[in-house]
Amino acid sequence: MWSFLLAFIPRAVVQGIPLLYGCTGEIITEKSGNLNLGIPGVMYVGAISGVIGSFVYENSGAAMNPFLAIAIPMFCCLLGSLLMGLLYCFLTVTLRANQNVTGLAMTTFGVGFGNFFGGSLIKLVDSDVPSIALSATSSYFSKSLPFAGKLGWFGKLFLSYGFLAYLGVAIALAASYFLNRTRKGLHLRAVGENPNTADAAGINVSKYKYAATCVGCMIAGLGGLYYVMDYACGVWSNNAFGDRGWLAIALVIFTIWRPNVSVLASFLFGGLYILYLYIPTGMEHMEYQELYKMIPYVVTLVVLVVTSMRSKRENQPPASLGLPYFREER
Repeated sequence: MWSFLLAFIPRAVVQGIPLLYGCTGEIITEKSGNLNLGIPGVMYVGAISGVIGSFVYENSGAAMNPFLAIAIPMFCCLLGSLLMGLLYCFLTVTLRANQNVTGLAMTTFGVGFGNFFGGSLIKLVDSDVPSIALSATSSYFSKSLPFAGKLGWFGKLFLSYGFLAYLGVAIALAASYFLNRTRKGLHLRAVGENPNTADAAGINVSKYKYAATCVGCMIAGLGGLYYVMDYACGVWSNNAFGDRGWLAIALVIFTIWRPNVSVLASFLFGGLYILYLYIPTGMEHMEYQELYKMIPYVVTLVVLVVTSMRSKRENQPPASLGLPYFREER
């Protein structure tokens, strides 16, 4: 049993880190009242933007510099994700477009954008397989602490991950502190709960919606970068990201809009996501594997039903979530 956990838990953690980034980013966004269903597309754009930056740097002919090998893909990832956030805000906050339709359109756009440029890079390298490997820069993202292997099970469970894994946990905890312990966080939550009252109190509603959504998109984009550069060891292939973006949105409901809870919840969902790999194999068990893949979504539905029945205000989404704000109606 111990050997199983020692193998299963690290895999669950690395599966959960992209979900943690996406969930944290979406929680910050939703706290402003914006429902961004474009998170899967944002994560896709963040991933391919980082891949493009890494590809250009690796093929520039310059000697590999550890700082630049990390900084260039991260900068490109954050820039691409920021542009997606600005586009969403322009459509929903400035033009007051429907948030659900805009988010779904951005998901479709983001996936298409990633597949187009990913396919173009694959053609440039004339690869025999439909993928591109960026192992040189990826090695810096996946490098763990040098003494992790000397600490036995403790090192394997807690210290054997790349720096983006620890950064994701730090961002989630910092987001929780910001939302619950700072004046700016209080203003942001006020905007999401009642923008009319917040506006009357002198809070710039549009500014907070723009800032929260753009920051949330940048955080979510880092989840896409982690998946490619760390989890997939720098290998990009079109449509390989799966449904992780949607699972991150489901995780927001599961965590009841609390970033600190999302840390453990993302690891739990990561474990549930790969649980089907650990059930007995064989043709007679194939149909059960598909049922096991449904577990994260079933758990989310159960949590949604339970929280709705309890009707506690602190367990409910922001009151103005998904609703456009018209100052003229105040």
